[in-house]
Parts: sequence; structure tokens; C-alpha cells
Amino acid sequence: MKAQSNPHPLNPPPLRNDCFTMPQGAHWTPVETASNHLRDQLSAISGVETIPIASAAKRFLAQDVIALRSHPPAPNAAVDGYGFAGPAPDGPQQIPLVAGRAAAGQPYIGAVPKGQAIRILTGANLPEGVDTVVLQEDVNASETQIAFHGPLKRGANARNAGEDMKQGDVILPANHQLTSADLGTMAAAGISEVAVRKRLRVGILSTGDELRDPGTNADVGHIFDANRPMLCAVADGWGYDVIDLGRAPDDRPKLRAMLDEAAKQCDVIISSGGASAGDEDHMSALLQDTGSFALWRIAMKPGRPLAMGLWNDTPVFGLPGNPVAAMVCALIFARPALRIMAGGDWQEPEGYLVPAAFTKSKKDGRREYLRARIENGHVQVFASEGSGRVSGLSWATGLVELGDPAQKVVPGDLVRFIPFGNFAL
Repeated sequence: MKAQSNPHPLNPPPLRNDCFTMPQGAHWTPVETASNHLRDQLSAISGVETIPIASAAKRFLAQDVIALRSHPPAPNAAVDGYGFAGPAPDGPQQIPLVAGRAAAGQPYIGAVPKGQAIRILTGANLPEGVDTVVLQEDVNASETQIAFHGPLKRGANARNAGEDMKQGDVILPANHQLTSADLGTMAAAGISEVAVRKRLRVGILSTGDELRDPGTNADVGHIFDANRPMLCAVADGWGYDVIDLGRAPDDRPKLRAMLDEAAKQCDVIISSGGASAGDEDHMSALLQDTGSFALWRIAMKPGRPLAMGLWNDTPVFGLPGNPVAAMVCALIFARPALRIMAGGDWQEPEGYLVPAAFTKSKKDGRREYLRARIENGHVQVFASEGSGRVSGLSWATGLVELGDPAQKVVPGDLVRFIPFGNFAL
């Protein structure tokens, strides 16, 4: 049935103040432990609205989508040819033709007598008395009869009613993120509107006195802000409404004011820089005062510090300041967390085993992500592992993931390669 519009849609409750607090134990938190905690503690924070399917791409379904009509709605021809009641036995066949034809949108009115055939075109409904179609390339035809060689089984080159979707079927599940193909599926099932989660509003903030915007004056003590345009583009590609919050100085009162304003217009805030526990890590210090602060030291490279908390009930993810670390942490943690808060499900990226074209000796107890690309069927890694070498992200087409245990990689060993496309980049 048609999606029901709710004049007074309910909004989900805010996240709990302790949702980021992880049970204390090891000094370093494994990636898997951190991911599981986020998956288990987070929930949808977006409300629900009903919109036309034409506007629904990348939105998350708020409820199951039910087919309003079977697809196809009636048996029809899969090819251009001639329809009759099958089967046709082995050997030469001659069948007389009835007058007229069946075409898509122009059905044949009446029944085709047994032992006779009718001209039929692709997509046309099968007339009464027809269940089999012979391909026109396999037929010699005159105005009154056709000839072809059997055998041809009953139902050949014909589609059954509802063989794709049946009326009343669940065709797309709640929490699914809609693709362009899904819009076609819903349209084919007669659906014009769909109940979806409101688009998550994600604010992107950079912090640090050393940062300058590209195109402005910068001396040798400054660097241009690479994180903000990069993370804005990433969040936009994931289907969220992106709010560029600008650049915050290393000034606690000014940062507090910026967070106050951001919380009024954003559902989630993602910052980079100031995520550790140093003198100039003002984001961590401010979140500490909210009583919701959690500083995770993740056993991974690049990355490590993740500062998280709630600012006026708005979740804040504090990513590392180095561009590569910020990107990797966004892909590994922020992406699946945002999916849940946007109304989707937790999604781990799929990786593939590919022979290595590099040598690497990795320490025990941390997971590593190497910028990588496929060359001649083998995976090569970027020449430097430095978190500030942002050009390596442009060079790479994905990441090599090396697990927590110690590992020595030599050329030819199989390693897990995750294409950037599997992070929806």
C-alpha cells in the first residue's frame, strides 16, 4: 500500500550521555572492540518523513517497502516471435496464424485457439491460450502460418506474472540505504512515495591555530587545511547534508561558542585535530566538561586518538589532525557510526585477498591500514606510511588491512585489500 504520511512524526530520543563510555581495561582498545561498542551503543537519531521516490536516493528506509502490484502484472513475452500453446515436439512444426498481433501496451483481445499461433512482440501480455513463444529468428513465416523446428518446452521465452515481485512482498527492508536501482524497483512495483529517515546533518569542523584556508596567506608556520574539504566531500558522498563549520582557533571560549552554534544546526559534528590530551587539545578538554567524554586510544595505525562525546545532546566525533589518520578513522569508525545514526545498519567494508607486491614487518597488538593500489594483479603500497602524506590518498585506490597479530609480508603473500569504493567513496 501507499506509504502513510504522519502529520506528527515522532523523533527518536537523544543518545545516552554515556554511549561512548567504554568499559575500562587495556590501555589500547582494539579496532574490533571499538567498532562493536559503537555498533551496540548507537541508535538512529533522524526523524521520519514521506517523500517521492524520485528524491529518495541515498536515503535510509524507515520501514519495509511492500510491493503494491506484481511485476510483471501479467504473463508476457520475453522476445519478439510467435506465441502458441506449448510444448512443441521434436522435428518440423507448422502452425496456422490468427489475424492480428499482441504488442506491449496493445493487448490482443480474445483467445488464441489451440493449435494456432499469433504474432507477439517483447513485453506484450500473453493472450488467452498462449503460454509459449518461439523466437522470430527461428521461424519462417507467411501471412497465414509459421514453420520452425522443435522441440520447444512449454513456457519458453515467456515470463510469468509476478516472477520478479509479487503484490504484498517485502521488496526492500527497513534500514536499507536506497540506490538508483532501488528507485526503479519501487517504481516497477507501483510505489510513488516512501517513508525514509530525514537526511542526517553532518557538521565538519577543523581545529588548530596552524591551519589556513587554501587561497589565503600562510607563512612557514602555517599549513593549509586539507581535512575539511576532504571530509566534507566524504560525508556528502555518503548521502548526508554537509554543513561546513569552518576552522576553530586554539581558543577554548571561541571553540565553545562554535560548538554551541553547531549543535543548533547539526545532528552530528565531526572535528579533526585536538582529539588527544595535550595542552592544545581543546576539543577533548571541552567534551570532558560535559560528562560524556570518552578518549579512545585505538590500537591502529594510522589513527590512535578518538575523542567522542555529546555537546548539547549532539554527538561529536573528534578525529586525529593528520590527514591520513583523519581519513582512515572516518572510514573505519565514522562511516558505520553515521549509518546507524542516519537510520541504517552497521556495515563492514568487504575486502579481497590479493597477492602483495611489497615487503612489510608489522608489530603485534595493533591493526594497520596501508594506502594501496592494484598494479598488474598485485597490490602495491605507498612509499611512505607518514600520516601527513596526504598525496598518498590520491595515489591509492584502497587500503591494505593488516590484522592485530605480528606479521611479516613478503611479495606473493595474500593480504586483504579494501577498495575505496567499498567505503562508498
